[in-house]
Amino acid sequence: MWCHRRSWCGLFVGAWMLAALASLSAAERPNIIFVFTDDQASWALGASGNSLAKTPHMDRLAKEGVYLPNSFTTTPVCSPSRASLMTSRYGSELGITDWIHPRNEPRLGLDPALPVWPRLLAEAGYQTGLVGKWHLGLLDSQHPTHFGFQYFMGHRAGGWASVNPTLEKDGKQQKFQGLTADVLADHALEYVQEHHEKPFLLCWHTRAPHTRWLPVAEEDMAPYKNLDPPIPNPDYPQLDVARVKRMTREYLASVRSVDRNLGRLLKLLDDLKLTEKTIVIFSSDHGYSMGHNGIWHKGNGHWVLKMPPPATKNIPRGQRPNMYDNSVKVPTMVRWPGKIKPGSTVTETVTNLDWFPSILAMAGVTLPVQAKVRGRNIVPLLQGNKVPGWDNDFYAEYSTHHQSRTHMRMYRTAKWKLIRDFMDPERDELYDLVADPAETKNLVKSNDPRVRQVREQLHGRILEKMKANQDKVADR
Repeated sequence: MWCHRRSWCGLFVGAWMLAALASLSAAERPNIIFVFTDDQASWALGASGNSLAKTPHMDRLAKEGVYLPNSFTTTPVCSPSRASLMTSRYGSELGITDWIHPRNEPRLGLDPALPVWPRLLAEAGYQTGLVGKWHLGLLDSQHPTHFGFQYFMGHRAGGWASVNPTLEKDGKQQKFQGLTADVLADHALEYVQEHHEKPFLLCWHTRAPHTRWLPVAEEDMAPYKNLDPPIPNPDYPQLDVARVKRMTREYLASVRSVDRNLGRLLKLLDDLKLTEKTIVIFSSDHGYSMGHNGIWHKGNGHWVLKMPPPATKNIPRGQRPNMYDNSVKVPTMVRWPGKIKPGSTVTETVTNLDWFPSILAMAGVTLPVQAKVRGRNIVPLLQGNKVPGWDNDFYAEYSTHHQSRTHMRMYRTAKWKLIRDFMDPERDELYDLVADPAETKNLVKSNDPRVRQVREQLHGRILEKMKANQDKVADR
């Protein structure tokens, strides 16, 4: 099993916990609910300190569990992030490096031969269901039921309508009436009600807050309807301030639609007396910008300027592919009654690669020796243990090939971040995250010897990661 460097002690602790938990009987295993939002920024959460985000139920999870403010995704766009979640592998290893385009790539998807944790849970006796977004292949051979999910209700592709959606249920496409956020929540609750007599896994992959954000329920828009929201950098040159403020209102109302329905789920757990035996994991596929650095959207960002920069060879006018922290950082909380101290915070760096070994550890299911995973078991961290040698560096990647063409590779430490675009070195970026956490000053061309040394060190680490992943884009 591959692991991050300097993490042998963490692997030892994780292996010990796996062995201890593996003795659990099927009846003793906890239920697991994985709530995975779509396009939710780390700042779109009240627990992050943002008073604009009205998320009392998400905040409840942080208060009753653990909050992870340094949680990241390895690719800041839908499909590769979701593929990494399922497999604990990088998108470049899986052939999924950008969002799967249903018209241009109708056959592209996740290989069902790969080990995935939902299948391992199902084989261990869990009832398994997925409600919501899949976006890992349209072919029947790529259907969620080939990856361990015994039940699927939702959408195989990426985006769909925010109201009156057509979704798959019982293997058939059906038209549903109502707001999509509520329709998916209804079926998530229905799954819990029908499967709570035995240990279950429910993955609830929401549509919101993906665009289009409207319509939402009146109660979700109410806090924002007449609000003049403050925005991160209103003085950014040529920023379309009015548009950013309108989108901020709509986006946060969409986030609130998820939170309101999360409240329904948490109440159901309370009513069924399942709270104490159910792990609730909350995270998102990637982050989001809303006027930050002059852009909106995720890793395949768009300028939100009155006069965007001109197009270049690989970047159309209006596009700004990026790996800013706002794109790669995700809101993350875990509630595990009796196992995690309420109101705790884990500041170590974790990623979506880590869920595979961690969820198996939580469930007492042994990781197969043949499963090649890139992530680490974070259960010791969640339980308040300091793991000596835990590596807080973070590597990420994104090769865009729809709106733009890039081969971005990123290495981030607590102080520095280097982004290399191997398709266009003129787009390389280097940021001092301590002096410039908003990533406004690109230092990649600095002649300061100290900065140049950092640049070369991080470049070397990027190449090391690429070699380990058999990623050949640097050779092209």
